[in-house]
Amino acid sequence: MATESIAYTTRPLDDDTWADFAALVEANNGVWGGCWCMGFHPEGFGQERSVSRNRDVKREHVRRGTAHQILVYDGGEAVGWCQYGPPAELPNIKNPKAYDKDLAELPDWRIGCIFTGKGHRRQGVARAAVAGALAAIQEAGGGLVEAYPEQVEGRKPQQGAYFHTGPEDLFTEFGFERDRKIAKWRWVMKVRLPSGDPPADS
Repeated sequence: MATESIAYTTRPLDDDTWADFAALVEANNGVWGGCWCMGFHPEGFGQERSVSRNRDVKREHVRRGTAHQILVYDGGEAVGWCQYGPPAELPNIKNPKAYDKDLAELPDWRIGCIFTGKGHRRQGVARAAVAGALAAIQEAGGGLVEAYPEQVEGRKPQQGAYFHTGPEDLFTEFGFERDRKIAKWRWVMKVRLPSGDPPADS
């Protein structure tokens, strides 16, 4: 089901929207060196994996229904996304040793990477993507959701940097709270969502 945020609409990544997703990835040089948003999946991506192989594996995940992503559209063009899924689908998070050290409870859902295409950044695409992902999670029954954003407050401006897991303040808007720090600037943040309507953002 499509949702709307200001001028954007959102749709899930599936067979019908694969071509739009692929066009967005290809317009952005494969995204982060050709990962095709494979980094959080069990296969991951690495030096030994070719760009075409990453694309093919991602396509197979979509066919099997083991990839959950919300695409953000500006008119008929996909301009960004938010990846989410259960831990078994997205096991490869950054800083795994620090994450496991004080782990008390695995989440029902993880938010993986957030991406906005060039030419559309700082225009609310990431916010629309996260809103769409949280709505989809609630539609699927809700539960404990984790994100792994980077702290911006108290940090020098990161010229040219792109926070692929999002900035902390974005998740604060949707009710996420800090759980624990797993790197100098990275936090585990959590929110527990009921089944039903998505949370109101502030």
